[in-house]
Amino acid sequence: MTNRGGDVRLTGISKTYGSLTAVHPLDLTVPQGSFFALLGASGCGKTTTLRMIAGLEEPTAGTVCLGDRDVTRLPPHKRPVNTVFQSYALFPHLDVFENVAFGLRRRGIRSVKKQVEEMLELVQLGEQARRRPHLLSGGQQQRVAVARALINHPEVLLLDEPLGALDLRLRRRMQQELKRIQTEVGITFVHVTHDQEEAMSMADTVAVMNAGRIEQLGAPADLYERPGTAFVANFLGTSNLIEAEVHSTNGDDVVLTAGGGRLAVPRARCAAPVRTGGRVLLGIRPEKTSLTHADDSAGIPAGRNRVAGRITATSFSGVATSYVVDSAACPGFEAYVQNIDRDPRLVPGAEVVLHWNPAHTFGLDTAPAARAGAAEAGEEART
Repeated sequence: MTNRGGDVRLTGISKTYGSLTAVHPLDLTVPQGSFFALLGASGCGKTTTLRMIAGLEEPTAGTVCLGDRDVTRLPPHKRPVNTVFQSYALFPHLDVFENVAFGLRRRGIRSVKKQVEEMLELVQLGEQARRRPHLLSGGQQQRVAVARALINHPEVLLLDEPLGALDLRLRRRMQQELKRIQTEVGITFVHVTHDQEEAMSMADTVAVMNAGRIEQLGAPADLYERPGTAFVANFLGTSNLIEAEVHSTNGDDVVLTAGGGRLAVPRARCAAPVRTGGRVLLGIRPEKTSLTHADDSAGIPAGRNRVAGRITATSFSGVATSYVVDSAACPGFEAYVQNIDRDPRLVPGAEVVLHWNPAHTFGLDTAPAARAGAAEAGEEART
């Protein structure tokens, strides 16, 4: 059998609690040395999946393999994995040095000084070695927890919402720190989070989970630019979704009609089945949309998708202004306009034209199953 190194391989893994299915049968491979994120809303099954890898939950069915070893029935302490939790669970009566040294001492290793000092340097806490945890900031405590886990040289480090207790600025700094640490040590990180920005900024690969299933898996940029379902489109950022009818399917583009106008989407960016007379959810991100006052609409370049409407609300955030536009094609269409040259005419009540490059459009299935959870995804992503 080929040695798969530190791959994490889940085969047909599932978990039920009585009549409740927390994780439906899934197959998943996390490549050795990668930074992998399980992303989803509360109750989607991501933490349960992580706990089955750690051995903290026993699968109802399926197998967990680390490399070529089946560890499904092994207890947590016999698996080459360590877990960092949101609470950090540091020992308050021990200083930083002894917290990090704990795992080595428990294994009977007496000479720990060099290893602990190297690990503290990795997480940039060498000067804090003799301080107690309560004297550290939240970010420092988090790095102690990571160091304590890494010093045991696990094949896989599992991170269960480790940044959830930090404020926004510190959380962003710690995202960079975790990515740096993972790059330096080169082991597999599996990170559970509900924060889409966190997953996209840190992970090489993201698995978006919904209702106990993996909705879509891929590189962050691929998931964002080409979501496969309405749930993913709204969970990873914000999307304007226009229900449109297929007018024609000739050539490389699919031409659709919505609200009395025509719109185009590249056939290659259409995840939905396409047939003349059928329906497709046409999607476009707010930041890829331009907003032009109706008086200037003649200057819009030919070939762009266009939707006419009226501004109903605006919100200035400093770097950009968010506009909400009602139109026949899409009530509540959102557009983000960067704060460069602000048009003072773009106020609530103004008639405008939304327009964008058809190459930035994507097409999704309108079937109820494909749209399930889309509204909840959008709300969760904004909270």
